[in-house]
Amino acid sequence: MKDAIRQLDQRFSAFRLLKDATRPSKGWIRAVRDALGMTTAQFAKRMGVSQPRIIAIEKAEISKAITLKTLERAAETVGCRVVYFFIPDTTLEETVRSRARQVAEKQLETLGQTMGLEDQAVYDKKAREAMRSKLIDDLANEPARLWDEKW
Repeated sequence: MKDAIRQLDQRFSAFRLLKDATRPSKGWIRAVRDALGMTTAQFAKRMGVSQPRIIAIEKAEISKAITLKTLERAAETVGCRVVYFFIPDTTLEETVRSRARQVAEKQLETLGQTMGLEDQAVYDKKAREAMRSKLIDDLANEPARLWDEKW
């Protein structure tokens, strides 16, 4: 699992520069069409649809209701291509470790309450931190355990 995370993190690193890129306010289709000096009628003819359909497609892109298939078709019409990918806010490894820390804290809180009721609480800060660190590592090594809603 860690290899898959590292491989994806490595692939994502190439896209991090695009993280703050935004779509033009009128959408990519309209921006490229306008830059090429192409009317909606010309674009429609090249795409093989009606002129009102182009207006609907451009509106669908702005409202995020466009399908990838239509977006790809429109892009191909103007010599472009659609590139579809996720850009994580942080590395996947850090996402897993962050979630592992959250789950570990909940588990330790529950364990502390149970041990306190049995008068067996761990008072040693070093021991508690070592337990916390090991639990985080164990959880991070099995990320499927992290995503249950019970935590």
